[in-house]
Amino acid sequence: MPNKTASEISSLSFEAALSELEQIVAKLESGEAPLQESIAIYERGEALKAHCEAQLKAAETRIEKITLSKAGEPTGTVPLDE
Repeated sequence: MPNKTASEISSLSFEAALSELEQIVAKLESGEAPLQESIAIYERGEALKAHCEAQLKAAETRIEKITLSKAGEPTGTVPLDE
């Protein structure tokens, strides 16, 4: 697993970051990594998790719900959470 800096993490796509995060979880769950390596990859996992959450939040704000009239005709859009 390459050791990327925070700026490199921010350039990762959601899918790439999630894939790397899954690899980290598997390695930590296996218990095969020495303590120091476990701490380092855990910290990297935290950074990847934050990156994924930020990308999901950004996508969520872009999603809109189409509003319909009583006749079923589209009348516009509103944020999904309304």
